[in-house]
Amino acid sequence: MTAPFAPARLLFGGDYNPEQWPRDVWDEDMALMRRAGVNTVTIGVFSWAALEPREGEFEPGWLDDVVALLDAQEIGFFLATPTASPPPWFTKAHPDALPVRPDGTQLWHGSRDTYAISAPAYREAARRVARFLAERYGSHPRLRGWHVHNEYGTVDHGPHAAAAFRRWLRARYGSLAALNDAWYTAFWSQRYDDWDEIVPPRATQYLHNPAQVVDFKRFCSAEMLAAYTEQRDEIRATGSSAPVTTNFMLPTWNHLDQWEWSDELDLVSVDHYLDTPGPDGEAHVAYGADLTRSWGEGPWLLMEQSAAGIRDGRRQAFKDPDRMIRNSLGYVARGSQGALFFQWRASAGGSETWHSAMVPHSGPESRTYEGVVELGTLLDRLQEVAAPPAEGPVVAADVAVLWDAAGWWSLETPHLPNDDLDYATEARATHRALWRAGVAVDFVRSGADVARYRVLFVPTLMALDDAMVAWLTRYVEDGGHLVVGRFTGVADEHERVVPGGYPGRLRDLLGVRVTEHLPLAPGDTQELSDGSVVGQWTERMEATGAKVVAHYTEGPLAGSPAVTRRTVGDGAAVYVSAGLVQESWDAFVATVLAERAVRAVVPEAVGTGLEAVRRRGAEATYLFLLHHGERPLRVAGAGHDLVSDGPAEDGIVIAPGGYAVVREAPGATWSVTPA
Repeated sequence: MTAPFAPARLLFGGDYNPEQWPRDVWDEDMALMRRAGVNTVTIGVFSWAALEPREGEFEPGWLDDVVALLDAQEIGFFLATPTASPPPWFTKAHPDALPVRPDGTQLWHGSRDTYAISAPAYREAARRVARFLAERYGSHPRLRGWHVHNEYGTVDHGPHAAAAFRRWLRARYGSLAALNDAWYTAFWSQRYDDWDEIVPPRATQYLHNPAQVVDFKRFCSAEMLAAYTEQRDEIRATGSSAPVTTNFMLPTWNHLDQWEWSDELDLVSVDHYLDTPGPDGEAHVAYGADLTRSWGEGPWLLMEQSAAGIRDGRRQAFKDPDRMIRNSLGYVARGSQGALFFQWRASAGGSETWHSAMVPHSGPESRTYEGVVELGTLLDRLQEVAAPPAEGPVVAADVAVLWDAAGWWSLETPHLPNDDLDYATEARATHRALWRAGVAVDFVRSGADVARYRVLFVPTLMALDDAMVAWLTRYVEDGGHLVVGRFTGVADEHERVVPGGYPGRLRDLLGVRVTEHLPLAPGDTQELSDGSVVGQWTERMEATGAKVVAHYTEGPLAGSPAVTRRTVGDGAAVYVSAGLVQESWDAFVATVLAERAVRAVVPEAVGTGLEAVRRRGAEATYLFLLHHGERPLRVAGAGHDLVSDGPAEDGIVIAPGGYAVVREAPGATWSVTPA
């Protein structure tokens, strides 16, 4: 990571793909961008065929013209390397560079992401196009940064991946004896006596070895990272000093260890698309934003969002302009240095014809484009927010949630006690409870400095290594308050169960011993002694050194501990063995926060539908107020509202769906009352 990404103003715009359109449309694009206040676009993401129509022969004239048009309008650009979508000539010339599915099916050209990440021909072609672009445009004054590739995540199980996987395993384990021990290959006669016997976890008769599966996912992340760093190094070798990034992707798939990747990025960026049109979408904005800010440990960039569509299963719901604006402000409130979209103009054809855009199929005379113009005006008014603080976090949080990519991958292993236990669902449930409580949240990696956090949540984490156990123990011994969810610490980092009672790795720290996992049938619930409702998961547990906070009141576990707490000096370790439903989890989390004196950003806003987020800047703090509720509210405190350009002391009336961004006076306090 380099110095914090600090543009002079908040960036606004999106993916611009002029190669899809005739030249006369380009002139209209420039006029519409100027009208909307667009100051940044991303170009070249899927342009490989236009840029390099034949292997080794580049035709950049059209891109030169696009850059010149943007320059004339004083619009900056991120320049993408187009390596996520190899052209037909590449796959024809290098059929071995096509990806292979776990069942051995070779995929063919006809979509994007048809490449085998480990194929030498692909890696060389990717370096070549990155080098060409950097040599030609790397010193352009409008270049805001490099957008390498797009949404890394294509997993290959073919021969190139197999060879690279074996090299990775040699480096990780050193010997087959160590690998056989880690993978527990004595089970089902899986012992390996030659490295060449090892292949990726391809389609097989029954269940895969879980250690092999998780190691393959670790390898895939590392291999994609190596491909990224090769392109980055080609860019840097030309002397280009613009920040280099690639766009992470949320929410439903995860093929990367984001912490390791973030160490190699100059700027952390993300593509974030809501997965529900309902009110929980607002919590999802906060979840994606908090994750990305945490990965980057500072200001970040929303590289893509949807202008007007929310994909809900098989249905696409329309996103109203006011929600688009409010969501955009939600990202900025949590540290994004702008709001970018996919894409500028909706495609007339192709695979994503119906993906929404800033300029929809109906053109500029539309609610969507009018909302885009309104957002551009607003972000220009908020440009002072972009300057980060000289020191300290851009959002100050007293609470943290552990995020671990391998923890996600471990719970994707089939044949667990309950395969419905899902890492992302548990992480989001914890974040949702904290969001509803109105508190600021960070996500942290194992080994991070967590001394400043009053509470650290581990929602569920089946496999822990020695370093993680020591880190969690040290946090509690130093006075921290640790809350651990079910099915955590039952295995080591190789998915090997620790015998003697669950959670084997954390038995001593938590002061409990679990002897049975007793998942509930879908739809079944039980009640705890504190009134909490439990679904999905229960455990038979004894408290060996912890105090019982709540116990089961019915069923075979009646009278048995469900929630425990072990005091360690000034710290405490809480274990929640049961799967509390969201409303009960909300109440439990709120109780923990109150015990630890963790206050909401604006306590009076909790429960009103008003989201309050405080972003720290170079000269002031900024209170973002986003109203998701149904009744107008009056918010009063010392400061100046940048949206209305007026004082806040006498009260700002915020209508449902409305917003305010207040430059706070030092020591300001806030009241929230019905308007």
